[in-house]
Amino acid sequence: MDQPTVGILHPGSMGAAVAACAAANAAAVLWCETGRSTASARRAEQFGLTPVSTLPALLDRSDIVISLCPPAAAEDLACEIAAHGFTGVYVEANAISPERAQRIAALLKPHATVVDGGVVGSPPVGGKTPTLYLSGAIAATECIEALFGGTAVRTAVLGIEVGKASALKLAYTSFQKTSRVLVALAIGMAREHGVDQELIEVASRRTDSYLSEPQYIVKTAARAWRWGPELEEAADALAAANLPPDMLHAAAATLARWNDARDAHELTLTDALDRLAQP
Repeated sequence: MDQPTVGILHPGSMGAAVAACAAANAAAVLWCETGRSTASARRAEQFGLTPVSTLPALLDRSDIVISLCPPAAAEDLACEIAAHGFTGVYVEANAISPERAQRIAALLKPHATVVDGGVVGSPPVGGKTPTLYLSGAIAATECIEALFGGTAVRTAVLGIEVGKASALKLAYTSFQKTSRVLVALAIGMAREHGVDQELIEVASRRTDSYLSEPQYIVKTAARAWRWGPELEEAADALAAANLPPDMLHAAAATLARWNDARDAHELTLTDALDRLAQP
């Protein structure tokens, strides 16, 4: 389609930045301001998104809707979209299990065309170039490729089966995010015995070791409210493949100790480790 109108659900740090990239090839990028926080409103204004007052208004005007929200809300949000009878292309870009992506696709049929998506990388600001992996009907994935053509969001199509993009996202997130959790546990244990600096020194001899990046623990703590549900989704995907999900459930439970540190930009490494040590 030529110069589509795009709706973004909801403009968080990733969603707003991705939507801003889509604006380069769209007639307009809309977001629904009802019920959203002042932080969401600031982000939407910063990235030049166009506010609409209600979700039905957004859906009526949009040719493409991109869903980027916390994983736990993805299915309920899709139910709202389905109830409205949206008829465009719905990009399910949340960190959810392949099975949930397939359920959402079934919910939105036959009116909407669902493209399964998974974003790997940081929000596309400051030179960052994440990849949006896609799977679904050829015409629909081509439409999304065109939407992000020439922008900081790279696209890669994995096939026509809904669930493939979600599977890749969760396979990657299972390692990446669990590794960060293990860093916090390892350094926390070493600190208890006064050998944390020695542990970091040992790890720094391996340039590919997360243990040599203890400063990332603070970022992990601030994002725990979002990462925990992603790992629960990944655990469900492991269980569906007859693989043990226990480590990811345990990592999610560990992250829950940081839930009150949500986006706490002033958090220090000491604060983060202290919070981790409190039941």
